Parts: sequence; C-alpha cells; structure tokens
Amino acid sequence: MPRLILVRHGQSQWNLENRFTGWWDVDLTAQGETEARAAGALLAEKALLPTVAFTSVQTRAIRTLHIALRACDRLWIPEFKDWRLNERHYGGLTGLDKAETAAKHGVEQVKIWRRSFDTPPPVLEPGSKYDLAHDPRYAGVAIPATESLKDTIARVLPYYESAIAPMLRAGETVLVAAHGNSLRALVKHLSNISDAEIVGLEIPTGRPIVYDLADDLTARERFYLSER
Repeated sequence: MPRLILVRHGQSQWNLENRFTGWWDVDLTAQGETEARAAGALLAEKALLPTVAFTSVQTRAIRTLHIALRACDRLWIPEFKDWRLNERHYGGLTGLDKAETAAKHGVEQVKIWRRSFDTPPPVLEPGSKYDLAHDPRYAGVAIPATESLKDTIARVLPYYESAIAPMLRAGETVLVAAHGNSLRALVKHLSNISDAEIVGLEIPTGRPIVYDLADDLTARERFYLSER
C-alpha cells in the first residue's frame, strides 16, 4: 500500500511575528524545531518510516525535514528539493504584519487575499527588499510577483505527478515537508476537495498527515498520525 506523509514546517519566526511570509526565507523558531522533532519522534513511535523525502527550497521546510529525519533515524534517505513545493507567493503583502494590513485595507479585503481560491494579493514590485530576482536558488525560474491558491496548485500538482507519484507507485513511503498552501494543494487533489472548501482547510505546523493510497494513488484514507 503506497503511503504519503505530509508535514507542514514547524513554527517560523514570521509565523510567530504574524507576518506574511510566502517565498521569503525565514528560519524556524525554537518552538518550530521542537515541533519538527516531535513529528519525527512520532514517525519512529508509530513505525511509519519514510524511504524517500521531498521538500521546498526554503529553509524552514528543509530544516523541518532534517530535524524530523534525525529524530526517526532516517537522515540517510534520498531527498529532493524543488521550488515548486514552496509556499504560496504573497506578493506585495510579503513582510507585512497581518493585523496592521487588516487595519489598513480592511478585514474583508485581507480575508479575500488570504482565503479566496483565485484572487491573488497585490504584486511585489521589482526592486522591493523582498525581490528574489538575484537569489541563486531561483536562477532560471520565472519568479511570480504574486500567487493565488489556484496559481500555487498549478505548479505543485505537475511536480507531484512527475516526481512524487512515481516514487509512490514504486512502493516508497514518501515524506513531503513543505508549507501550508503547497500541502493544501496536495490535499485538495488527493481528497478531491472543492475550490470553495479547500480555502477553509487549515494544516497545522509539525503534525504529520498520512495518506493510505490505493495502487492507482487514489486516497483510501487520510488521518493525523497523532490520532492513531
């Protein structure tokens, strides 16, 4: 039975500060490290050990992966990093305090930017201090200026089909350590969740979600590992 394990990165510094993060590279807090370690310890406790891993190119996800793998003694497994597993790009909201942004633009407008399926935030202007045009990890990548959840899904799913799904079909137990919105894209696809419903799905930090999959990779069951 193919198994897919999804883990959202542990708490980041900007999670703690309530700021829009997106593609900006922010590290884990001490609490985030603890969450990642607990995720790995739970994998060991439940004897659900990954044989291959995927993550984004963002530090908070990579470190979550490595901390979790160390905790379950699986640092040695193959791992693959790809920008298509990055968090949704929050455009011109990047770096802004969420409460201050709501006070400036109105709660409803910010809710639309954050939670609508296909309405992206304002674009990030070229030359902004959060412009990643010269970041070497994105050499050759057409960096978006902003993304909706729909846009995020449009890059995550092709990567899933081309890179992750073949590993599952080969019988690997796959761990994906990524972000709230890139994981939401996978959950939407695997659980056949509607556009309207997916925006309300919350994925907690550091809490492994397990998919038991049929041979054709349709979902037989989805559950939090902590509840088994």
